Amino acid sequence: MATKLFSPLFLRTVEFRNRIFVSPMCQYSAIDGVPNDWHMVHLGSRAVGGAGLVIAEATAVTPEGRISPGDLGIWNAHQVKAFQPITSFITAQGSVPGIQLAHAGRKASTFPPWKGGGPVTASEGGWQVSAPSALPFAEGYPSPHELSQSEIAEIVSRFAEGSLRALEAGFKVVELHMAHGYLMHEFLSPLTNKRSDEYGGSLEGRARFPLHVAKAVRDVWPSDLPLFARISATDWMEGGWDLEQSVALSKWLRDIGVDLIDCSSGGLVPHAKVPVAPGYQVPFAATIRREVNMPTGAVGLITDAHQAEEILQKGEADAVILARAMLRDPYWPIHAAKELSVDFPWPVQYERAKV
Repeated sequence: MATKLFSPLFLRTVEFRNRIFVSPMCQYSAIDGVPNDWHMVHLGSRAVGGAGLVIAEATAVTPEGRISPGDLGIWNAHQVKAFQPITSFITAQGSVPGIQLAHAGRKASTFPPWKGGGPVTASEGGWQVSAPSALPFAEGYPSPHELSQSEIAEIVSRFAEGSLRALEAGFKVVELHMAHGYLMHEFLSPLTNKRSDEYGGSLEGRARFPLHVAKAVRDVWPSDLPLFARISATDWMEGGWDLEQSVALSKWLRDIGVDLIDCSSGGLVPHAKVPVAPGYQVPFAATIRREVNMPTGAVGLITDAHQAEEILQKGEADAVILARAMLRDPYWPIHAAKELSVDFPWPVQYERAKV
């Protein structure tokens, strides 16, 4: 049966075999930013499971940009070399390897969830965090260092360098992390950006740093390979970042050469009230797709094959980007194909179990 979910998607010269993308999900399991066997199995099994795109977790472009001491990094050659067998394996399974480049800003230097979260102090191996303005994330979190203009320019350069290392590592898609309360989102939102210089104030000022990053990366990332941006379409807070501003940002990103907007939300402040429900963020992808006239990815409690197919059939997004559903079931695409009566190829090693 013909379906939208299992139809190919073409962005620049890259063909995705289907529209099921694996969302970047932090594993907090690296040492000095270097991927290891855990990342090979975690990412590789999702490729074996049939996803069209497998995106590695938020990968920091500087050591200080890591969310936790266990986060992945892409600031040195050792990390690049360790990524290469992972991207090679993903590619060999018919999936496209992608990576999310990130800087955590004031939400850096935290413990992983199974250690309770919260800030890591200097005595415990933590570091000074930075942000557009000296506003801590929450009570008990450190006051961040307010970035100077020269420091902002340096981080822009680090994103460009990180994208070149990502290419050397074998990735075919780069996604820029502008969401979830991390550094670029902190610049975008008026709740966290109180600057009075050219990087603050108006929407144009607050968007300047993320747009500089996007342009710097697009300038060095090969013209035949896609560039994504993940945004939080709203802060879910009065006076914060919202969908109208997200539409404007997406237009600017499109004009720079970003190929798809990954439409998430929230994460900027700890006390936002988010109306979580199945598909609750899909309307953001639908609005940006319609008003900006560019591809979007839908995220947020998309768990069922028929639900995913309906999102695509209704033209609300061009791909579904799954997180927790993929943690529960690395073979979600194979099982979704069966639900939708699609004859989807299994790995030859597993064909004896296909019924």
